[in-house]
Amino acid sequence: MDRALVIKTTGSSYLVQLADGTTTECHIKGNFRIRGIRSTNPVAVGDYVSVETQSNGTNWITEIEDRKNYIIRRSTNLSKESHILAANLDQVALIVTLHHPETSTTFIDRFLATCEAYCVPAILIFNKTDLLTVEEQTELMKLRALYESLDYPTYAICAKNLDESIKTIFSKKVTLLAGNSGVGKSTFLNAIFGCEKTRTGHISDAHDKGMHTTTFSEMYALDEGWLIDTPGIKGFGAVQMQKEEISHYFREIFRIGRDCRYGNCLHTGEPECAVHDAVVDGRIAISRFESYLSLLGDCDEAKYR
Repeated sequence: MDRALVIKTTGSSYLVQLADGTTTECHIKGNFRIRGIRSTNPVAVGDYVSVETQSNGTNWITEIEDRKNYIIRRSTNLSKESHILAANLDQVALIVTLHHPETSTTFIDRFLATCEAYCVPAILIFNKTDLLTVEEQTELMKLRALYESLDYPTYAICAKNLDESIKTIFSKKVTLLAGNSGVGKSTFLNAIFGCEKTRTGHISDAHDKGMHTTTFSEMYALDEGWLIDTPGIKGFGAVQMQKEEISHYFREIFRIGRDCRYGNCLHTGEPECAVHDAVVDGRIAISRFESYLSLLGDCDEAKYR
């Protein structure tokens, strides 16, 4: 039995890298999928697994090692709870665009809250800055200032003309690249490696939305670390979150919420709510508070966003 790292998933099979650097294709047995794992993919990119080779040469994943962390989202498959994007991460780099297409602050905040919930550091990379007007550049500066005030590192780039220095933020780390379809994730990945690692797509003129070009998750070795490319993500729902704890995943709301009159305050109209006062006087951004409320609503309505 060999230890291996899952570096690509295709839905029906898994590509793993063995200790000697070679790769091989593996499968999992049907009962493995439902053995107490409520996910569309019990095995995810970034997992360390045990591989057993059968007499006919077929390789089977027989065990998953304990994960140090993972990023999970609500699955579009309604028969399952969730889909694991990747496991055993050092950081997540969320690539966003102000326009062409627009990445909503609600999506950004939901993603960051998920990172907080699963103990994965996050950075924000604002792409396509070359397409912004003067007014939009000002909007970008305000957004970066907001997230940097919350201790999220931010970067402004043009993936088509990428500064080589940005590679240093990925050195010796396992990094998940994520973002909506069309934000330039594939272009960014190709620019990092200086060659075509994955196909790039076009933006729909009718809807200003990106088209999926990455179909499955895959890891690429880089500077003693790994970059994980994932399919474009439409949204994030509250997975395995209780409404009482969602405020813990919004750094400023959690900090200021300790001054509320009631320890179990949900900040939805309770008396003497410090968070409400902070929203009114501008110490908490309205966009962040609205994102918090929308995520809170998921717990009550069990809806996918």
